[in-house]
Amino acid sequence: MLNIRAAESKDRDAVWNIFSEIVPLGETYVYPPDTSREEALRIWLEAPQAAYVAERNACILGTYYLKTNQPGRGSHVCNAGYMVAQSAQGQGIGQAMCAHSLDEAKRLGYSAMQYNLVVSTNLAAVRLWQKMGFEIAGRLPKAFQHARFGLVEAYVMYRLL
Repeated sequence: MLNIRAAESKDRDAVWNIFSEIVPLGETYVYPPDTSREEALRIWLEAPQAAYVAERNACILGTYYLKTNQPGRGSHVCNAGYMVAQSAQGQGIGQAMCAHSLDEAKRLGYSAMQYNLVVSTNLAAVRLWQKMGFEIAGRLPKAFQHARFGLVEAYVMYRLL
């Protein structure tokens, strides 16, 4: 059974392992491939309003964060980022974390969620976010420098909570 819970200090190594496995691939996240452990943990666990891990049998398989997308008059909209360990992809963990994040965002007082840069070549994510009720609100030509495909389109995706 998958358990999704708030991230704790003891999860730092597991979150770093996932981050350092996914980011250098250069296929889904804008972070530099040489992002340091310290910076990665600040980005993922310290800067957001909340961070979570998904675990099964005491093994962390995924992580996500929630943060306010814009200050002031945009602060009712949150942003989220998700990562699933490569060995656990295709097992429904991303979908479970997305469903959890929608509930948590509502609990935290947000009324909408926006993904600012969904890479168009990440077809599994685009399909999943659409299945979870997100719409493509905007298209950003050549906005992402994909490690294999060069400059590719990215989407802004949005949904009310």
